[in-house]
Amino acid sequence: MKHYICIVVFFISGFVTHLTKASELNCNVEINASKVSNASPETFNALKEALAEYMNTTSFTDAQYSPIEKIECRLYLTINDYTDNKVTGSLQVQSSRPVYGSSYTTTLINLVDNDISFSYTPGDRIIHSTTTIESNLAAILDYFAYLIIAVDSDSFAPKGGDRMYEAAAQIVQLARNTSEKGWRAIDDPKNRASILTAITEGNSSSIRNIYYDYHRKGLDIMSVSPDKGRAAITESLKTLESIASAAPMSPVLTLFRDTKLDELSNIYSKGPSDERKSVYNLLVEIYLTEAKRLESIKE
Repeated sequence: MKHYICIVVFFISGFVTHLTKASELNCNVEINASKVSNASPETFNALKEALAEYMNTTSFTDAQYSPIEKIECRLYLTINDYTDNKVTGSLQVQSSRPVYGSSYTTTLINLVDNDISFSYTPGDRIIHSTTTIESNLAAILDYFAYLIIAVDSDSFAPKGGDRMYEAAAQIVQLARNTSEKGWRAIDDPKNRASILTAITEGNSSSIRNIYYDYHRKGLDIMSVSPDKGRAAITESLKTLESIASAAPMSPVLTLFRDTKLDELSNIYSKGPSDERKSVYNLLVEIYLTEAKRLESIKE
């Protein structure tokens, strides 16, 4: 009898887990369609709801995320044209994660994709598939979902995002056979395909070490030992310097610039002057055009 009860409890527990399995993401979606005058606001409201529902209900991995573990992210779609049910525009993608022992959240991804195009009619269902390209919209959303989860995972464990990068690479491999832009690295050194290649292959792939060292060994330690945390971040910047030396045009340098330069000014604001000057000199060599922006680090 006890054995039977255990089986029933296990079955119910598994059934409930299956029912409650949801997306890894807590994604806020915004749409700017101010440039479009040939469609009603209801069309883009429906699109916004469809994007948010897809990102917030699709399970992209087998991992179980509790509500407080969901990754905070944001999609900001700017629509430049909507003709014959075809949307073209740009998409800003942002994600962040909490810093241990504080109320602070740090940005992990902040990028803009200018190769956004997809067909959409109100009522269309966005279909998730890991083996086929159901639509370019689904492919774009899946790619960025996997990228967001991969970078977040890398920030908590060394090379923690392996499986998610592989899933993103599968999407790129399938989508490159379509006529849509953004999926062939040869077309643009900073498009979706190029970014993924830069993060996962060659000299610039050590950005993944930076994701872990900067966040887990650096920021997460600062609430306990600010000096130790800053030292780990400084070491991670030396890895960035190596990337810049080996691959000065790598898109990962742009990714890092757009997510971390302002944050670094705050991190080093209470550091010793020699440390601040050293970090400034290192970064200004990489980002010469950002010299004025970086001056606050050494001041």
